[in-house]
Amino acid sequence: MDFGFTEEQAMLRDMARDFAQNEIAPTVEADEEKHVYNEALVKKMGELGLFGCLAPEKYGGTEMGYLAASIATLEIAKESPSYGVTFNLQMNAVQSVLLAFGTEEQKKKHIPSLITADAYGCFALTEADTGSDVASMRTTAQETADGFVLNGSKMWISGVPLATVGIIYAMTDREKKHRGMTAFLVDMKTPGIEQRAITEKLGLHSSPTGEIIFEDVKVPKDAVIGKPGDGFKIAMFMLDRTRLSCAARSAGVAEKCFELAKKYANERIQFGQSIINFQMVQDQLARMWCEHEAAKLLVFKAAWIMDNLEKAGGRPTLHISTAKYYGAESAVMAANEAMKVYASYGYGTEYPIERYYRDAKSYQSVEGTSNIQKTIIARNFIEEKKE
Repeated sequence: MDFGFTEEQAMLRDMARDFAQNEIAPTVEADEEKHVYNEALVKKMGELGLFGCLAPEKYGGTEMGYLAASIATLEIAKESPSYGVTFNLQMNAVQSVLLAFGTEEQKKKHIPSLITADAYGCFALTEADTGSDVASMRTTAQETADGFVLNGSKMWISGVPLATVGIIYAMTDREKKHRGMTAFLVDMKTPGIEQRAITEKLGLHSSPTGEIIFEDVKVPKDAVIGKPGDGFKIAMFMLDRTRLSCAARSAGVAEKCFELAKKYANERIQFGQSIINFQMVQDQLARMWCEHEAAKLLVFKAAWIMDNLEKAGGRPTLHISTAKYYGAESAVMAANEAMKVYASYGYGTEYPIERYYRDAKSYQSVEGTSNIQKTIIARNFIEEKKE
């Protein structure tokens, strides 16, 4: 179903789908098993313009918008949740922040290379003791005569240790709490920065994840994005965009799990017939169908709102968190039900469903946990009492 997609959006969807099926799928199992991040594949995605949906033509983009970006992300994630993460790193995080808050010099220098994947992006909020409570971060940026000096560490950062440019959040005035946070655009090859890979994780083995250590890292004053103290505002803006990307990935995984389970249920013979003829399997497939269709619609609605903020009436946070929460839960539900349809074969590695089962769990944690999304959603329903 095109869901009212424009001709250009439908063409982008078909191109992303063909690339995922023909370029990513043939090696995805082997790459995941060996923890391989195929940079050549990412480069091809850049050449196809998949990372250019948000930026204007003058920076090398197509400016097709967040709905187009979400459509492409969904299609890539259906075959590889790991490569789906790349859309956040190359586009939804770094590019969106630069387009909204960056200087013209910062945009010209970094956006074109992020679109073509000649540069690898990352964004760093999370620390070992800082997750949902981002204002408690311990990484500091001490102002000097000619810039700032960064000290601290970041944990569970996607794109590390390959990142070449990153948005780093640090405290420039701890007494002001969240109002003392600043965002910096940092060359990740700067002396004093160490990137360490995290290889022991449940899933997303082809998506690099790591830790960043900052030890007396000198950055110039023009590394500041916006102005000092804008970091929290910028982070919340960014998270709306990265959560949308995460929701699109989760919707793609839920859809793929349904497709795999449906195929297997039609092929698996028990008691002289395909197991899809048994009512309990039909119940599973029917619920999986409804869940993934609902998740996609929430993603498309949130993306449309992001593209039409003036019509929609302002900040899209409620709709983004709704899509992110529901998408994460539906992906986990679909993977879990598909595992049950496959039964013992699902527990082995002969079929890919166990990989989707492992990968799906990430969506309940990244870009704000499911509990945080429910808290954000509920806050919209609290009416302020008038004195």
